[in-house]
Amino acid sequence: MSNETPRGAGRYEVPIGIEIAAAWAWRIVVIGAALYVLALGLGHFSEVTIPIAVAILLAALTIGGVDWLVRHRVPRLVASLAVVLGLVLALVGMLGLVGQQLSTQFDDLRDSVVEGIAQLQDWARTGPLGLSDRQLADWVDRVQSAISSSDSSVVNQATEVGTQIGHFVTGFFIALFALFFFLYEGGRIWSWVVALWPRAAQPRVASSGRAAWGSLTAFVRATVLVALVDAIGIAGVALILQVPLAAAIGVLVFLGAFVPIVGALVSGMVAVLVALVAQGPVTALLMLAGVIAVQQLESHVLQPFLMGAIVALHPLAILLAIATGLVVAGVVGALLSVPFAACLNSVVRHLANGEPPDTDGVLGEESRDLGDPPPATA
Repeated sequence: MSNETPRGAGRYEVPIGIEIAAAWAWRIVVIGAALYVLALGLGHFSEVTIPIAVAILLAALTIGGVDWLVRHRVPRLVASLAVVLGLVLALVGMLGLVGQQLSTQFDDLRDSVVEGIAQLQDWARTGPLGLSDRQLADWVDRVQSAISSSDSSVVNQATEVGTQIGHFVTGFFIALFALFFFLYEGGRIWSWVVALWPRAAQPRVASSGRAAWGSLTAFVRATVLVALVDAIGIAGVALILQVPLAAAIGVLVFLGAFVPIVGALVSGMVAVLVALVAQGPVTALLMLAGVIAVQQLESHVLQPFLMGAIVALHPLAILLAIATGLVVAGVVGALLSVPFAACLNSVVRHLANGEPPDTDGVLGEESRDLGDPPPATA
């Protein structure tokens, strides 16, 4: 007979199941604590980390343009600078379009709002509510007193908005500088990151980086295409129905579509609201039907063909990722959550398969070198 003590039958005769559960539990606690501390650190330096994350997304979107210019004998420094300037001009053009629409159509929209409020007052007086003029006047007085009593809060909010604008401007320039260097010498930056890891782990880190970069690049490009289709579709419906601010609505839908599932729907509801205020409930219902039709096109045609194989995430997982990002970091978290989840899923699948990913045709020429381990140093 063997005198060996069975595993888990030590001094206190702990069952093997409890021993395994305890071993898993303390490791999960340690990993969770490390992730929590990491999240706190990233949140504390959000004025830097968020612009860097945005710059990475923009680099994944524009690296192909830089590589195309380089193939046509343009120096990489000049190509990177040209792409960054082109991106800035495109952003300024969209903002200018929105400003032009607001300046030319705001008066008409304001008149429509005033007329709508008057119609609402008439309905409250002659409709089923049967309110008297004195009751309506009392409600107006209450609203005015509530507004006047919140002067201090309005001042505080204005101060906070001014601070946020300052942070936004700072982050904007950080993102631009980071984007330029990611495009210009992203390979060298990634090689430096790989060199921080132990030598035995560097090949796996490098190949995981290639997998994540390939997934991120394809995801961002597909998202831009989906956002463009959403913007053109909803803005086209607004133009057909002669809804004011059609171009501004298109820009809003384009930017909102970068948050999958939720963004385009919310921005589309803004178009419905504008239609309701400007032209009444019938036009608003037609605008709602147009928004739903565009959303169905996205959900049943564009998303399965463009995003399904790239993201490889279940719609429920995407929705949970957006909700988590929204809770952790607000709108920015919702924007970054899905590409982060896509990259993480790609890395996990790559490590589980144990084979380098085939990213030819997805990564740019410079970005194909991102995963190469750095040369050995003496």
